Amino acid sequence: MRRPPPPPILLRSDERTMLLAYLDFYRAALIDRASELTQEQLNVRHPPSSLTLSRLIGHMALVEYDWFRERFAGEDVPDLFAMLDWDADSDAEMTLAQTWPVDELFARFNDAIADSRARIEAATSLDQLTTRPDRQGEHRSLRWILIHLIAEYARHCGHADLIRESIDGDVVG
Repeated sequence: MRRPPPPPILLRSDERTMLLAYLDFYRAALIDRASELTQEQLNVRHPPSSLTLSRLIGHMALVEYDWFRERFAGEDVPDLFAMLDWDADSDAEMTLAQTWPVDELFARFNDAIADSRARIEAATSLDQLTTRPDRQGEHRSLRWILIHLIAEYARHCGHADLIRESIDGDVVG
């Protein structure tokens, strides 16, 4: 996959637009770190971590479905993820992602983002609460979810930066 241009970071805007711009920026940053690599390169580890770029992308696809489809909208995650044996492998979504060919990996990630965007677009406000509660019985607002995902993407983009540099020396400019 060729490198996508990074989306602009807005200097002035309303809160919803700003949060979505930052989320899209980090989604693109993760894909940038994996762009123009082979299947083998996407599965390179940076020891001692078991993380690879393909594992990170697969994880974030599940995170998108988990927060926006399952928790926010109250629907089940796609069967592909729902049928995984989490008892046998607590990182099952990552293990699965390593088996996907490059085009499938990016397509599944993009499908998850498209699904999330549709659910965000349909939301009435940033104060709208999740349909399903968390483990503590709390309902989170869409605002909280967007901020949480921005933080999670930022953390994983840092991991992706290190992995990519270890593969071919490429660093973010």
